[in-house]
Amino acid sequence: MLQIKELTITMKKDLRTLLQNFSFSLNPGDKIALIGEEGDGKSTLLKLLYNEALVEEYAEWQGMVQRDGMLLGYLSQEVGPREAALTGYEFCCENPAFLESGPGELAAAAASLRFPVELFYTDRRLGTLSGGEKVKLRMALLTLGRPDVYLLDEPSNDLDVETLEWLEKFINGCGRPVLYISHDETLLENTANCILHLEQLRRKTLPRWTFARMSYRQYVEERLNRFQKQEQLAKKERDEDRKRQEKLRRIEQRVQHELDTISRANPGGGRLLKKKMKSVKSMEHRFDREREDMTEFPDTEEAILAGFQEDIVLPAGKPVLDLRLPALTAGDGTLLAENLELCIRGPEHICITGKNGVGKTTLLRKIAGELLGRQDLRAAYMPQDYGEAVDQSQTPVEFLTGGSGEKGKLTQAKTFLGSMKYTPEECGHSIAQLSGGQKAKLFLLKMILSGSNVLILDEPTRNFSPLSGPVIREILQGFGGCIISVSHDRKYIGQVGDSIYEMTREGLRRV
Repeated sequence: MLQIKELTITMKKDLRTLLQNFSFSLNPGDKIALIGEEGDGKSTLLKLLYNEALVEEYAEWQGMVQRDGMLLGYLSQEVGPREAALTGYEFCCENPAFLESGPGELAAAAASLRFPVELFYTDRRLGTLSGGEKVKLRMALLTLGRPDVYLLDEPSNDLDVETLEWLEKFINGCGRPVLYISHDETLLENTANCILHLEQLRRKTLPRWTFARMSYRQYVEERLNRFQKQEQLAKKERDEDRKRQEKLRRIEQRVQHELDTISRANPGGGRLLKKKMKSVKSMEHRFDREREDMTEFPDTEEAILAGFQEDIVLPAGKPVLDLRLPALTAGDGTLLAENLELCIRGPEHICITGKNGVGKTTLLRKIAGELLGRQDLRAAYMPQDYGEAVDQSQTPVEFLTGGSGEKGKLTQAKTFLGSMKYTPEECGHSIAQLSGGQKAKLFLLKMILSGSNVLILDEPTRNFSPLSGPVIREILQGFGGCIISVSHDRKYIGQVGDSIYEMTREGLRRV
């Protein structure tokens, strides 16, 4: 059994406490979804549970992590630069489970995850594989190792819908406890039987954790109902207090007026009034004490408070894209798809889905290359790999202002970053130090500030927390311009996409 006792985690750079006095046990049968907003310490906690050395560079901790000799299987959120430079085969050979597995076991693992067994032996660099292919390959190696506990950081990222359904079945049926981070709300709803929620309240000065043995949907509903009742009670108590204070103030003013005007010939009346005033003051002190025990308004972490301007529109007949591509190839010349045709007019919301490795990201890069240079459109591109479009040595402020030192732009950037719950310290961090979700928020803010009327989005919801997901979908659903996106997020596809296309080797097919 994996046990944590009185664990406190603190960031070295800004001394921010991510987790405080956290005690927890991972029991057989637990399928625990670790949720929270971007930068709240979810990945740090998972790394620490697996191997303290993974966090020692940027975090320090106190408490006890007891593993009892258990074999832990850990899936990191991203592959590092060293691993990305290896061929797929070299990467696999570094994993003992791969070397110890027979051809039948490798074939079964590949078949369950729906990728060709040859991927284990590919001479392509790991970094050149699609996001979904990388996740599938690493998940296959993880399952071959048969760990006692699975620690999964964003296993659902970039997976196609078929593999997401496999992942749901795997989590539910693997027979091992699973602690996992995912931003896919559908997957959480279909798998989690426990919720571990990390929060950073009051501008990230107060850490809070909540553990609940219930489904994700039940947790969200009960949390919302609890906050609504708490807010209603807090408002009611303050309304009653205000009325009581007004009544007390009127009595005090009347008594004071009578004291000021009473005749000196009636000293007895003066004594009575002074006694009455003393009683009024006593009531005032009692009310002050009771006010300290009033129900507090709920502390919540609203992470997204910005949106696109309502005046962003694109004429219905405006030509946005007329794509006719006989063949789409990868960087190494591999043929990905043929006969791709896509015609877009006006404020359409297009969503492209399809199996991993078919070339969706490559297609979106080509579309971005064509539209970003157009003078008659204001296009913005959010890549799957944020490093494609941003110098990660920049700070968030520098990214949003384009490096301008103009006071007005600086103020605007800091205001918008504050609306996304960036602390002043985080505004001064390099982008490389930010979480994936914080980087995603930066791209969203950049698109908002630039007044873009065409958005090219590669997996736009992949790094937003499941609690932020509904807000992001609502913002994009209401966007008055054109959206061309790639996504496997089932809720995003259903809510934001007006036109859905499935990409196959043979081309684009409207669903």
